[in-house]
Amino acid sequence: MVVTFREKLQSHRFIITTEITPPKGVETSSFLSDAEQLKQHVGAFNVTDNQRAVMRMSPLAVGKLLKDAGHEVILQITCRDRNRLALQSDLLGAWALGIQNICVMTGDHTTKGDHPDAKPVFDLDSVQLLEVVRKLKEGYDLSDNRLEHAPDFVVGAVSNTDPTQTMQHIKLRKKVSMGLDFIQTQAVYDAEEFACFLEKISDIDVPIIAGVIPLRSAKMARFMNTSIPGIRIPDELITRMENAEEPVQEGMKIAVQLTRELKNMCRGIHLMPVGQHIDSKEILNMSVSN
Repeated sequence: MVVTFREKLQSHRFIITTEITPPKGVETSSFLSDAEQLKQHVGAFNVTDNQRAVMRMSPLAVGKLLKDAGHEVILQITCRDRNRLALQSDLLGAWALGIQNICVMTGDHTTKGDHPDAKPVFDLDSVQLLEVVRKLKEGYDLSDNRLEHAPDFVVGAVSNTDPTQTMQHIKLRKKVSMGLDFIQTQAVYDAEEFACFLEKISDIDVPIIAGVIPLRSAKMARFMNTSIPGIRIPDELITRMENAEEPVQEGMKIAVQLTRELKNMCRGIHLMPVGQHIDSKEILNMSVSN
């Protein structure tokens, strides 16, 4: 029997979530195999929504396939590609298909992806989309038309963890005011800095699931520092990666170390591998071993 993500949040147990990236094509066996191998450790699988603005299979279809295979699904839904009509339709469709967990985010701009000439929509921002979800749960659409039965989503949003970004903290509080059940963060590489972030938002009583991205090279670390807002990888970790004989293994060790430190600070971790889940099972096994 599958324990729902809602039940896990309510149990106060440490939660592990991870990401499933839909395929660029129609082959589905790989992500279903990844999910099955990780099922023992993972409480729910986020299905990404054209992550990095790269065109892939519909996350709604992938979510349904994972749900049918017995997995708990968190459907990511971004504001980039759909107007308010399509966003509401997809949300209602997700609920009808048995997908009860969603995570709302703005989404990367189309110029960063593989169809840079595509017209972005951004009819709503992430706070406004959370307001849409709140109204749907109350039984109304965004224009205050009554629904025939209302969905009861478990609702999440995302945040970076830079303790100096006061405007981001204000935006996070706006998201919380719309009714959040959980928060998943950008990747954390400094536990002390993460502790400062938690102190800055200590008034927020919502389960926080900290992001962990295993490093694969010093080059990757430098790229993330310069190109991904909200991520800061300390120089000492970059030096560790530079000096490592096997950088991928060193990146796994860093991920395990961070996971063990974060266990005492928040409700869970959100493992975000680059590419496939080749090393994810080993990282999670190492994280729970003594």
